[in-house]
Amino acid sequence: MKKILFACLFVSVVNFTQAQENSNYKNETIEFLKMTGAGAAFENAITQIGTMVPEINRAAYIKEAQGTLGGLYNKLAELYMSEFTHDEVKELIVFYKTDLGKKLAEKQLGLTQKAISFGQTWGAKVQEVAQKHMQ
Repeated sequence: MKKILFACLFVSVVNFTQAQENSNYKNETIEFLKMTGAGAAFENAITQIGTMVPEINRAAYIKEAQGTLGGLYNKLAELYMSEFTHDEVKELIVFYKTDLGKKLAEKQLGLTQKAISFGQTWGAKVQEVAQKHMQ
């Protein structure tokens, strides 16, 4: 009987430790995501969308909209956790704390937007090439 109780206690401690490690991993992944500039991008989106909300309701809108960020960060963290190990996330956090990492975080959104625009322009040119060869 003592062996069974000990085994149950051991399994409980192991499960608790793993849950704690996973929680730390997720929290650090969310920290990393915020460091990349994602947080600022989400806040900007909330503000931009909020311009459509009447001024009298804007504070309530902002509060409720910001309340949705936790779920978004959790989903993004799970996505990143499927691609990066806990140690890799820790290394990324170290990088984003450097001057170069901070510069990348500051510039990333604008660069991505410009890259999307370049890609759309290129895609239109490729469609023209394809249409020329379809005749």
